[in-house]
Amino acid sequence: MKEDYAITIRGRQVYEDEDQGEICLSALGTYREKDGTRFILYKEYDEDNASAYRTALLKVEPGMVTMSRSGSPTRLILEKGRRHLCLYDTGLGSLTVGIYTSQLDVDLNESGGTLEIAYTLDVDSNLSSQNLLHVEVTPVPEPPEL
Repeated sequence: MKEDYAITIRGRQVYEDEDQGEICLSALGTYREKDGTRFILYKEYDEDNASAYRTALLKVEPGMVTMSRSGSPTRLILEKGRRHLCLYDTGLGSLTVGIYTSQLDVDLNESGGTLEIAYTLDVDSNLSSQNLLHVEVTPVPEPPEL
């Protein structure tokens, strides 16, 4: 995988009206377009083992984003105005969660851009959290030739 893009992901979660804080992930990754679908791939490293990682994929189609990870059954479908039942791997096991996407703003072009996603997670139809996700894709400049 040619890692020629900087991928920055910021996520914020609110649970029972209490802000749980922001997480930020920065990685080098790949960004490509094929037949109108954009693919953002990057590696997520294990905190306990720096050599262990999973490849994360954001598949961006018109009106929908699908998030998945290699080696995991997790597959989250984010489609504005729709609720999807999705499988989520907690690391201790998998559970089915409902995901309702209220905002899906895609501003991606051939050189990168941003995604803004607001969604809720529910378990057994009980609200679990409200979530905001911001993804930024920026090309990494080629190093100058010596």
